[in-house]
Amino acid sequence: MKRLLLALSALAFGISPALADDGLTANVSLVTKYKYRGQDQSDPSKQAVPAIQGGFDYTLGGFYLGNWNSSIGFANGTEMDFYGGYKGEIAKDLGYDVGLLQYYYPGSGSSAANTTELYGGISWSFLSFKYSHVVSKDYFGLGDATGTNVKGRNTGYFDVSANYPIVDGLTLNAHVGFTRLNGDLKDANPDVYVNYTDYKIGATYDLGKGLSVAGAVVGATKKDAWGDANKARLVVSLSKAM
Repeated sequence: MKRLLLALSALAFGISPALADDGLTANVSLVTKYKYRGQDQSDPSKQAVPAIQGGFDYTLGGFYLGNWNSSIGFANGTEMDFYGGYKGEIAKDLGYDVGLLQYYYPGSGSSAANTTELYGGISWSFLSFKYSHVVSKDYFGLGDATGTNVKGRNTGYFDVSANYPIVDGLTLNAHVGFTRLNGDLKDANPDVYVNYTDYKIGATYDLGKGLSVAGAVVGATKKDAWGDANKARLVVSLSKAM
């Protein structure tokens, strides 16, 4: 179970920082359950396993560097993500974002769990599309878990998200994603390693002074293959931006 969970991690929201004034910002959150691409990052037999999350972002003229961290239910309990890229605007309300993201698990005991992705995205008004492509040898240790020489390079992830303001302070959040594993992974473990779709529907309320609260139903398809890790959960979070 631990080796399977090593395959299921990353950024909580799968997005890089929005365009902002140059400088350093920070964030911290408490969530009732850490879901990544629709999959539990802690004991899938429990509805709620609180996680503490947070990080830092530095922006300079469209360039950005950042670090994000979370408690998890494997790899001795720690995930650390490092990323950098460039954001810009093609036209009014039409933006783009390209970058590199490294997922790191200091307590995993295996470098196979560490994963690197290149990503590129476009955004318009409240809509965004992003594609992430694995350039490291493996994809969160899935290949290593087979006990063979199979690796996860060239696995891809498609992300479509919408954040639509309903009334002042209240934003509707919706997301659909698709994980496309490479062919070697699927051939190595066809009963479990299958492509799947994940989803999220919820809302965020701005409490003011950098505080916000959010609630969403988050889950994924192909539960018969991936098990309860893909089960739909109600996830509630409290966040502070600084």
